[in-house]
Amino acid sequence: MKQNIKRYYTIGSLGLVVFILIIAGFMTTAETVQMTAWSLLPPIIAIGLALVTKEVYSSLFMGILTGALLYSGFNFEGTINHIFSDGIISVLSDSYNVGILCFLVILGAMVQLMNKSGGSAAFGKWASSQIKTRAGAQLATIAFGCLIFIDDYFNCLTVGSVMRPVTDKHKVSRAKLAYLIDATAAPVCIIAPISSWAAAVSGFVEGENGMKLFLQTIPYNFYAVLTIVMMVMLVMFRVDYGPMRKHEINAIENNDLFTTTDRAVETNPEENMREDGHVLNMLVPIVSLIICCVIGMIYSGGFFSGTGFIDAFAGSDASVGLVLGSASALVITIVFYMIGNVLSFDECMSSLPDGFKAMIAPILILTFAWSLKAMTDSLGAKEFVAAVVEHSAANYLSFLPFIIFLISIGLSFATGTSWGTFGILIPIVVACFEGIDHTMMIIAMSACMAGAVCGDHCSPISDTTIMSSAGAQCVHINHVYTQLPYALTAAAVSALAYIVAGITKSAVISLIVGAIAIAAVLFIIRSKTGIEKE
Repeated sequence: MKQNIKRYYTIGSLGLVVFILIIAGFMTTAETVQMTAWSLLPPIIAIGLALVTKEVYSSLFMGILTGALLYSGFNFEGTINHIFSDGIISVLSDSYNVGILCFLVILGAMVQLMNKSGGSAAFGKWASSQIKTRAGAQLATIAFGCLIFIDDYFNCLTVGSVMRPVTDKHKVSRAKLAYLIDATAAPVCIIAPISSWAAAVSGFVEGENGMKLFLQTIPYNFYAVLTIVMMVMLVMFRVDYGPMRKHEINAIENNDLFTTTDRAVETNPEENMREDGHVLNMLVPIVSLIICCVIGMIYSGGFFSGTGFIDAFAGSDASVGLVLGSASALVITIVFYMIGNVLSFDECMSSLPDGFKAMIAPILILTFAWSLKAMTDSLGAKEFVAAVVEHSAANYLSFLPFIIFLISIGLSFATGTSWGTFGILIPIVVACFEGIDHTMMIIAMSACMAGAVCGDHCSPISDTTIMSSAGAQCVHINHVYTQLPYALTAAAVSALAYIVAGITKSAVISLIVGAIAIAAVLFIIRSKTGIEKE
């Protein structure tokens, strides 16, 4: 019965897409779609299909196809060329993107090594002896996620590999683990002064001290702060809602961490694993990874050429730094295992292709997501949104933080990128308020950053959402579905906080109002759904 319903939804949604494309074919040309609302159609179709059909790959490709059709004026040859030459081949030729893919593969190999050495299992046993409850396992995940604030990609995969054995032991569903990882990735990085995100934001502000402005925005970044507050409250109140509740109850009662028939990992994680593994077999790789990645990032920013530490971070290339750091950590890990007679050279080398295999799904989704972004860029989506924001700024100046927050969510959700959203909106915000109202400029900048993180948090085509699924080894669409109600709750409360901030210009008052609102919402939900078992 469920399969039939899913089939009907799929057929119906595809029929609707075809109908929309037919209309677009008659109403548009290659010139008239540029910098108009049509430029947002590809990501809307991709996201809509993914949510309805629960199938990511074909949904993303349909979005790419839509963008190529609009760009070429529905010319067959132009469409094919735009999909592959300007889309897939172009994004896979970009050095930054290739660096991120290399980082993924190396991290996958390190996870395989830690599993094969028995380090993950040993850490799980040790942590289980220290962490006695499901709440403790979730709070430990949140705490560890907050400590890994250097980069969101690094956060997603590292926290997942370290905490997965612990949360599995305490029957925390993979969907819940993916949410905890995702909610401590971008939201933590965007309020951490020493992070790749701080470097990116500060770089978008011309004629100002970007890092100083970034520090001033932290108290007003309501979505990031309130998301962390909400995570802790969810765990402490022992409440879940929406699709997540089904996953959590199923994990507790049936010891089924996935709930759906789909599984993110086909192989047996216990296969070929040492039974006499030691906690050091995990700690040495993880500590090496953290130290080497920090060194790699400041190296890419010129630290060893005389640049100051903060400036080196601000000018770092996350892609280069993370690849150099993770590659160095991989070498250290292999040498450590071989010297300690933990794994043989052949066993270490066999983990490299295994790590690559484990990352094939995230790599494919990332490739399609980047290609979809290339389609929207070619249609002038950035320019269209920038014009909308400038018009809003001129007519509703006093409500600009609230408006910026909503527009930023929409743009980031549709494109799956926070940094692209920063690049579009922050210069506009600075131009509107610079020299007029410094406090309002800071609040509006924070609203832009918070909305970008929120949209990125919700979007199924976001790279951090994809990597959070990979880190938790959770089916990607399950992570998207279960996380969405939580992210929207935090977004609604944050929108309220920005209205209050626009009136009071006080971060403290706005945060208090937001925290009380979240507590009230969760209390009402708990009273209706009951308390989860421990």
